[in-house]
Amino acid sequence: MRVESGLLGLHTKLVEVGLRYGIKLFIVSEVLFFVRFFWAFFHARLSPNVEVGGVWPPVGIYPFNKFGVPLLNTATLLRSGARVTWAHHATQLGNHTSGFQGLAITIVLGVYFTVLQGIEYMEAPFRIADGSYGRTFFLATGFHGVHVIIGSTFILVCLFRLH
Repeated sequence: MRVESGLLGLHTKLVEVGLRYGIKLFIVSEVLFFVRFFWAFFHARLSPNVEVGGVWPPVGIYPFNKFGVPLLNTATLLRSGARVTWAHHATQLGNHTSGFQGLAITIVLGVYFTVLQGIEYMEAPFRIADGSYGRTFFLATGFHGVHVIIGSTFILVCLFRLH
């Protein structure tokens, strides 16, 4: 085991640069992954073709009220982002109790988001088989939900390591 990474928790400058580039590339790949779903949705929305009846949403599809669960989930994600930022800064300042509380609240909000998304899926008046609308909705929100679950799991690991 190397001293700089294992015993002291330090890395050489070259390793630090490599880790920073790795994280940046990971974030860019995540952004591009979700841009594809937005692109598919906006392409279908702005230029609905004959197969969907030339209108968006397609005839027979009744979308969610955007001021209901979707707005609540957005607010939940914004709150969780604020809490994890609070936890990060508190931990950097050596306030581990505040950091622990921030991470715990972030995990609770992540679970709350996931439950709300599950309820939204059960109450959806359309299915994934309902053409391009159903596919883009369920693929984009499904991958986002998995992303939140994985992020909550990582934060849970950080919570245990902080304790």
